[in-house]
Amino acid sequence: MPLPKLKKVRDVYLDHAATTYVIPAVAKAMAPYIETNYANPSSLYRLGRINNGAINDARRTIAQGLGTMPDTIVFTAGGTESDNLAIFGVAKANADRGKHIVSIGIEHHAVLHSLRELKKDGYEITFVPVDGEGIVKVEDIVAAIRPDTILITVMFANNEVGTIEPIADIGRAILKYRQTNKTIYPYFHSDACQAAGYLDLDVEKLHVDLLTINGGKIYGPKGVGALYIRRGVKIRPMIWGGGQERAMRSGTENISGIVGFAKAFELAQTSREKEWKRVLEIAKYLWERVQKEIPKVRLNGPPFGVNRLPNNVNITFMDVEGEAMLLYLDEYGIMASTGSACTSTSLEPSHVITGMGLPYEYAHGSMRFTFGKRNTKADVDYLMKVFPEIVRVLREISPVVLEEGKKHAKIHQR
Repeated sequence: MPLPKLKKVRDVYLDHAATTYVIPAVAKAMAPYIETNYANPSSLYRLGRINNGAINDARRTIAQGLGTMPDTIVFTAGGTESDNLAIFGVAKANADRGKHIVSIGIEHHAVLHSLRELKKDGYEITFVPVDGEGIVKVEDIVAAIRPDTILITVMFANNEVGTIEPIADIGRAILKYRQTNKTIYPYFHSDACQAAGYLDLDVEKLHVDLLTINGGKIYGPKGVGALYIRRGVKIRPMIWGGGQERAMRSGTENISGIVGFAKAFELAQTSREKEWKRVLEIAKYLWERVQKEIPKVRLNGPPFGVNRLPNNVNITFMDVEGEAMLLYLDEYGIMASTGSACTSTSLEPSHVITGMGLPYEYAHGSMRFTFGKRNTKADVDYLMKVFPEIVRVLREISPVVLEEGKKHAKIHQR
């Protein structure tokens, strides 16, 4: 069963939810702190003071984008560490107040696995269900709050299907609960790594107490992120040492990474509305063509333009394995993902798809295409030169299709 032959194979990157490349403006901002300004920012000599000032400038940039003060920003080694600091830090610092945490089952594994570890230590976790589009109801979150609830953690935008959760509405509901019950609990955390390039992250409008962001999803460097911690939140450090980041995250700072992260965040927030419109057109174009050219497909998550990140197209292709599609596309230089990109070594079905109430078959046959700054409709045209035939070939050898064929043959023989 031959596949399409192309005169020229080129790289097409459609996996921006997994990570992004560093754009030139960010690389330029980082360069001095790699090549010449290399001193430890804790040092008292001039070069150390210069680097300390660069970190402070970056902190102010991030704080301004979040609508907060610089002393609420703690730099970390990425989104995973920020999530861990928020969850373990709050849990350990407030264990005397309660050991109950509320979340949703389609969170990133940085949250889910942290909660699983806390459960081993006697914490009780309530996972509030989401609907078929991955959206949680505000009233269900509120209903899950108990007197011993110390933390609620709900992601802003889902990394697999692009669902945007009603974070501001949840935040307001939590504030109302606190006021009614005259308590400072529960704290409210949101993982906003996927949201940073497309949504307003003003923490006062969102009413969050903790917010996770990172550089690798917004055309900044990998291995750097930040956690916003509202003043007054009781939280315990998870990394101890020299007392950097106001003793919240010890270790010599990643100066070039922090500077690049701040620059990327500033640019992402400045261009987010324009970029939203641009990538949404490409995403819609892909879905329109897939519907016309490939049978038995389903869009996972909300409709375009409604509670969905504009660059995310997650599609289930029935009777096809996602891993097989991924490998065939790679032969043509096309890079996408199946299930969660951060767990591509696992053959387990996507917990997000199944968490939305869909069967395993939908999860195993899902593909995620996420667009970014360098993508155009020409990339979709290139993809669709080969993709329909790839799906057709894989369906012909699919165990599901072959089994159905045997059943039909038996019926015909009768």
